[in-house]
Amino acid sequence: MKTILSFLFKVSRFRFWIYTGGTYVVGYALGFTVIGDFFRPEYYLYLFYFFIPANLFIYGVNDYWDEETDILNPKKDDKEYRVSNTEKKRLLNAIYLVTGFSLILMVFQDLPERIIFTIFLLLSYFYSAKPFRFKDKPFLDFSSNYLYIMPGIFAYYLVSQSIPSALILIGAYLHISAMHIFSAIPDIKYDKSAGITTTPVFIGERASLILCLIFWMGLSFIVVTMADYYPLSFLVFLYPIFPLILLLKRDLKIINVYWYLPYVNTLLGGILFTSLVVYKIFFLGQ
Repeated sequence: MKTILSFLFKVSRFRFWIYTGGTYVVGYALGFTVIGDFFRPEYYLYLFYFFIPANLFIYGVNDYWDEETDILNPKKDDKEYRVSNTEKKRLLNAIYLVTGFSLILMVFQDLPERIIFTIFLLLSYFYSAKPFRFKDKPFLDFSSNYLYIMPGIFAYYLVSQSIPSALILIGAYLHISAMHIFSAIPDIKYDKSAGITTTPVFIGERASLILCLIFWMGLSFIVVTMADYYPLSFLVFLYPIFPLILLLKRDLKIINVYWYLPYVNTLLGGILFTSLVVYKIFFLGQ
């Protein structure tokens, strides 16, 4: 049992749990109206789902379909986990288990929840899997990464029975697009060798960094405007600093700064969540 749990933990890429789980709690914080909303059992059910099973599904599917291309990528031996041939069956069983759990959850969802949840599952699967394999198609690769925003939309609807504003959805698109492009830049060499045409492979490293800068600057202006220029909101400008530094310092390697991003996401996501909850409870009297 310990060996199986260790395997599932490694496949789920715990460093990235915050990308789905964090989106979920921020979406819930944006949509809640009273503190009692955080005592609803469904909040904790999906909190667990989007932190662990969801990531096991996303990266399990990714590891299954990327076996040949991952051979060339040293990141699988350093920051991630390389699934061996003997573990392939265990990996498939884990994917089936999460799929079954997901289908059970859908039985108890209303129609809009089921639609949002289904979009999340389909994007998570076909990002890596054929016949669509979005990760191998320039511009569709980062657009399909909206899958990481779907938990937030789901949480928002779960607590408010409505969808976030268009401006929030656009800001989320800009952020997740920049995140995906930035994370794919270090893999240009290995993706090109494996015949995978990601956006950075297609347009090159420097153009990709410029695109990240544009997207993150767009996100930053949306955030500070929606926050009515509240001082803490300016921390969002930490994001465009990443590509800007790399554009200015050409001798600096992206891999040396890339792994700081999960920490920035965790920090800013935590500040956003806490600020929303404190503001709504103590200043709006909710």
